[in-house]
Amino acid sequence: MTVHDPAGDADPLAKQADARPVGDDHRAGEHAETVKAFSAFYRAKIKLLTGYLITLGAPPALAAEFAQDCMLELLKRWTSVPYPRAYVYKIAGQMWARRFARVSLEEPVEELPEPTSLVPRPDALAEFETRHDVVRALRELPPRQRQVLALTLQEFTPTEIAEQLDLDPATVRAHLWRARRAVSARVEGSGGKP
Repeated sequence: MTVHDPAGDADPLAKQADARPVGDDHRAGEHAETVKAFSAFYRAKIKLLTGYLITLGAPPALAAEFAQDCMLELLKRWTSVPYPRAYVYKIAGQMWARRFARVSLEEPVEELPEPTSLVPRPDALAEFETRHDVVRALRELPPRQRQVLALTLQEFTPTEIAEQLDLDPATVRAHLWRARRAVSARVEGSGGKP
């Protein structure tokens, strides 16, 4: 006759969990914290990053795609990146710089791209640009001036921008000064009217 042990019918996964070393619980807790921290960062920064890429000249759909790619790269390195915000903006700028030459060689497309979760109404962006001289003036800046001014608008300091772009801080300030002067002249030249 066999003796039936009710504890023997317990969930086998529970047994495995009980058999895990204490370090596994610690790693699971760290992973949960990492996911939570990254998710909060993503929600807070993805639209700003997409807007930054649009300001640099990326079409809205491409800007959303690049922003997602940058966030994926950050997720892979989340625990080793000391300044996540600076990291995603830096790789976003690098991605756009690599793609910029190819985009500028392509023929412009007149029809609007399909909506995405990051750019739900691409037509709204065009409407916004036509009403705001500053946005039009930004588009007319040379790429480096546009990038420096866009990063400044995202509240990066000239020193932080210099680190991201591998430039001297004085060079960044010079680009910023020229960009501000050009945008100011454009807005004043239009009488400040949209």
